[in-house]
Amino acid sequence: MTDTKRIVLSSDHTAIDLRQTIAAHITSLGWEAVDIGPATPESTHYPDHGQAAAQKVASGDCQFGIILCGTGQGIMMAANKVKGVRCGVCSDTFSAAMIRQHNDANILSMGARVIGEGLALSIVDAFLSAEFEGGRHAIRVDMIKALEA
Repeated sequence: MTDTKRIVLSSDHTAIDLRQTIAAHITSLGWEAVDIGPATPESTHYPDHGQAAAQKVASGDCQFGIILCGTGQGIMMAANKVKGVRCGVCSDTFSAAMIRQHNDANILSMGARVIGEGLALSIVDAFLSAEFEGGRHAIRVDMIKALEA
C-alpha cells in the first residue's frame, strides 16, 4: 500500500461536477486526489469507471476510493467484483462511518442523483474519519474475503 494519503476518484458522466467538488474537498483535508474519471459529459459506462478505481485500491496504489454514478449502485457493483475491494453505497453519514468501522470498506460509493453536494461532503468526512474497529468485525471481514477465493 502507498505511504501517501491517496484517494482515487471516478464516476460516470452523471457525477462529474460532484466528483470534482469532492476532489477539491479531500485535497483541502490533506489527501492526494487521484481523479481518473471523465472530464466531459458524453455518456460513459459506469462499470469501466468502477473497475478502474477499484484496481487502484486493490493494487495498493491508493488507500481509498470514492466513486459515483447516478445512484451509486451500479458503479459499486462493478467495483465489488475486484478482489480485495469492499465498497458500500452511502446516502447518510451513519452508514458511511459504519462501513469503515464494521466492514473495513476501502471504497465509498454515492449517487449524484440521490444526494446533494453538502451531504456528499459530510458523507466523505464521516467515511474518512472512521477507523476499522477490528475484533468481532475482523472475523466477518475475513469471511467476506474468503468468498473471493
